[in-house]
Amino acid sequence: MTIYTGRGDEGRTDLGNTSRVSKSSLRIEAYGTVDEANALIGTVRPTGYDDVDDLLATIQNHLHIVQADLANPDPDPDDPSVEPAHTAELEERIDGFDEELEPLRSFVLPGGGRSGAALHHARTVVRRAERRTVELAASEPINGAVVTYLNRLSDLLFTLGRVANARDGESADSPSY
Repeated sequence: MTIYTGRGDEGRTDLGNTSRVSKSSLRIEAYGTVDEANALIGTVRPTGYDDVDDLLATIQNHLHIVQADLANPDPDPDDPSVEPAHTAELEERIDGFDEELEPLRSFVLPGGGRSGAALHHARTVVRRAERRTVELAASEPINGAVVTYLNRLSDLLFTLGRVANARDGESADSPSY
């Protein structure tokens, strides 16, 4: 089996329900940006911290569920979908990692060490995925749990960026106005 099919050569692609849409559709843009975020998270691992790396692997699997959810406008009950439990897991992990950090007193400039900076970068791509998904939701029905998950994921990636920088001994710079 070859990786190429030629079916996308005319600028159209298949959705999960086998309907064909333009590759520039809002739905494709939303789950394509999730794919970009997933690939970026893959470049962060390994951070050198097993707890962070294990969580990032879980998140990458969750993001495949997000993509499957967004790729199917007419899901069946047994199709992969984002559930509130996915977001609850992120919230629990944010709270746990936040305990090891100094309280946040101002905005933080993205950057720091390799892992911290990459996690901050991934956060911005997840925020873009969230915006694209909100835009899609304004024109087509979607699973609202996806937007909530992406919002919380960006919070987690921000927290993990701070954690990685703190563990690496990197300072957190605040913006000057």
